[in-house]
Amino acid sequence: MPKTSARLLALLSLLQTRRDWPGALLAERLDISLRTVRRDVDRLRELGYPIAAVKGPDGGYRLSAGSELPPLLFDDEQAVALTVALQIAATTLGDRTGEAAARALTTVRQVMPSRLRHRVKALQITAVDRPVTRPAAPIGTGVLLAISSAVHAREILRFDYGPETAEQPPRRVEPHHVVTWDGRWYLVAWDLDRSDWRTFRVDGISLRTPNGPRFTPRQLPGGDVGTFVTGRFRGAADGVTGWPCQGTAILDLPAATVARYTREGIVEEVGPGRCRLTLGSWSWPSLAAAFARFDTEIEVVGPAELTDAFDHLARRFARTAAGPPPVGPVDQVRARSR
Repeated sequence: MPKTSARLLALLSLLQTRRDWPGALLAERLDISLRTVRRDVDRLRELGYPIAAVKGPDGGYRLSAGSELPPLLFDDEQAVALTVALQIAATTLGDRTGEAAARALTTVRQVMPSRLRHRVKALQITAVDRPVTRPAAPIGTGVLLAISSAVHAREILRFDYGPETAEQPPRRVEPHHVVTWDGRWYLVAWDLDRSDWRTFRVDGISLRTPNGPRFTPRQLPGGDVGTFVTGRFRGAADGVTGWPCQGTAILDLPAATVARYTREGIVEEVGPGRCRLTLGSWSWPSLAAAFARFDTEIEVVGPAELTDAFDHLARRFARTAAGPPPVGPVDQVRARSR
């Protein structure tokens, strides 16, 4: 980034952190002259940022609210935080807001510098739908980015976990996915020392460096991360949902719309206006009916039992739409004899 542009970004970031900034303090923080501060403020004003001059003994500047949205500048940490927020919003918020978040996420990624685009590319967050019942524990974007990068690179992670780790060896895991559930962040991973799948709260992880060697991904119980997480948090020991019948279909609806109306389903965005939905139920006809409540075209991914259930319901509904069968002479005689 050119030196002047980097300085403008730093100046704008400072103006956003407090109401009023004395000019001399800005010059000191940026290690530039007061004259350069004035020139940079003028440049930001030309870009559309409403920066007002503050009167007083020291003089200064204030970033005010404007009537139009000027070009936005973000530092690296802000860009990562924005990417995470938009990715979650795109899959959990409803209708117009969720679609707008998805468009904004695409726009932000396109204009990112290549060095940052490669970093945030690893941030693939799965929002496992569930009503939030508790506030999310705060975590640093650095930890989230480091874990997501290890997932993307398929590198073994080493970390301390929980409050009492001083006398315990670090955990060694093969990281599989980062998910959100009930307002918290979790790492889904294969624990090498316990030879089992585990879910770790990200806010309890203290990373050790460097990462370990690369690994070959394993198959999750249940076939995918959404199914595994749903089952694990419902108490299923084997990490599957516990439903006797489970299936997946693609709906011609945005993920944000579908997520509003399913609580134990797994919703994944597969394209503009389309999503993949995984549901479970106690019978195949009831599972097909659960999908059918969405007024849209449905493409069954699997299994075959779900397709058969749709065929069964289609024939049943066709009979219902046709009405009761006509009453013949024999039926009339039987009715009179009762």
